[in-house]
Amino acid sequence: MTDRHRQRQFETLLQEHRGIVFKIARAYARGSADRDDLAQEIAVQLWRSFGHYDAARAKFSTWMYRVALNVAISHARRANRGEPLEPLDAAHLELPGEADVAQPDERLAALHAFIGQLDPLNRALILLYLEDRSYAEIAQVLGISETNVATKIGRIKQRLRGRMAPAATTGA
Repeated sequence: MTDRHRQRQFETLLQEHRGIVFKIARAYARGSADRDDLAQEIAVQLWRSFGHYDAARAKFSTWMYRVALNVAISHARRANRGEPLEPLDAAHLELPGEADVAQPDERLAALHAFIGQLDPLNRALILLYLEDRSYAEIAQVLGISETNVATKIGRIKQRLRGRMAPAATTGA
């Protein structure tokens, strides 16, 4: 494959799956400038790694998630050095161009706040889970076993139920 053909193939795949980059950038960066920087950093690393992508081993979107999450987690660690990330809200989970259908209710806001407080690995795991990715795909993206994925998701759900139960009894 020529360099030009490889570049066109990469550009096409990146364009088809650009929502992944923006979604991860929103979840792991604070302000819009930081999100833009992270999205660019992810795109650069995707290009640098594209020569190692093997379609026989994983779908492009799975490989892309893995690279993007690794870059985002590293970026967040460098940027924060102990500072908490901005709480995750509904805007972080939207794709560019998606219309605002309705304002999130209090339970949804509590869910986003809960996700925003998770450590980077668990946040990545739950974002993939909320996109209906299979346990096998989540395991492949994160580099952990399917059993570990199931265990972590179960624990996160249990913590979430514990946090949401008091809100439900108070009417929130």
